[in-house]
Amino acid sequence: MNQANPLQMIGQLATGYWIPRCLHVIAELGVADRLGDAPQSAESLAKDVGAEPHALARTLRALAAHGVFQESGGRFCHSPASRLLRADHPQSQLAFVRMMGMRFHWAAYGELEHAIRTGQSAASQVAAGGTFDYFAAHPEESRLFDAAMTARSHGQIAAVLGAYDFSGFNRIADVGGGRGHLLERVLASAPRARGVLFDLPHVIGALAPPSSDRISVQGGDFFKDPLPACDAYLLMSVIHDWGDREAVAILGAVRRAAPVHAKLLLIELVVPETPGPHPAKLLDIEMLAMTSGGRERTRAEFEDLYRAAGFRLERVIPTAVATMILEGAVARD
Repeated sequence: MNQANPLQMIGQLATGYWIPRCLHVIAELGVADRLGDAPQSAESLAKDVGAEPHALARTLRALAAHGVFQESGGRFCHSPASRLLRADHPQSQLAFVRMMGMRFHWAAYGELEHAIRTGQSAASQVAAGGTFDYFAAHPEESRLFDAAMTARSHGQIAAVLGAYDFSGFNRIADVGGGRGHLLERVLASAPRARGVLFDLPHVIGALAPPSSDRISVQGGDFFKDPLPACDAYLLMSVIHDWGDREAVAILGAVRRAAPVHAKLLLIELVVPETPGPHPAKLLDIEMLAMTSGGRERTRAEFEDLYRAAGFRLERVIPTAVATMILEGAVARD
């Protein structure tokens, strides 16, 4: 973005949703999966995906101008970026892009003014009860959301494993761990450790049997039910879904279960205290729109949460991506 030209900057910001919306629709249509290694015309692709040829061509042309697909002689072929929209790509982002373009998600951003005026969830203006209740009542969209979060987490997990040594732990809990993809990778890096996957009963009940006999599962609600006693507690992208009161309650549940030597490891973005662009500042708007009280936090704000729950924040460990590992220990009086 041209920061030296304020008119261009405002114009680009005001129209910035045009290309993302094209991306959402092309992902929903499954265009990338229909496009093989040979260039194809928009007419041919349109027949396969059920689109109007000229409208599809115009949309692909716009995306190709931004590096998603390539255009030559009126035909389209893959770029490295567009291949990530294929379902069979090992790093596929198809589910994530589709989730970002989901009608519910898109509609929530139409209510962002409500969130900014009131501090309340924009999503609650679209669906009673907000995001979590919506997904509970819409299983197809819920599965897409889970797949999207799994897809986005792969890069984070690789970065976490490259930045932190888990081999010293005997028993590791993944709290709110969903499908357990983080715990599986962590245990692969720590061969002598065993793990406990803790999540809501309906999440645990929908899982396939664990891939390893070193993993056990425990269904429960971290606001109500006791957590297992472990040497380390992992919470990846959990705390940012909640306001401060709920976040302290979750960490307090960890503290009640944690032995005195245990480590608390939050895997989150950290908002820098300095001005300028940062992924955490953008994700913070997603939290404002889609959650009731969720937010991204600064290091000082995380320190306050740890202290209130009976921990002390000892280290903030950077990774190869924007994600940080916030390592805490039980506070000693």
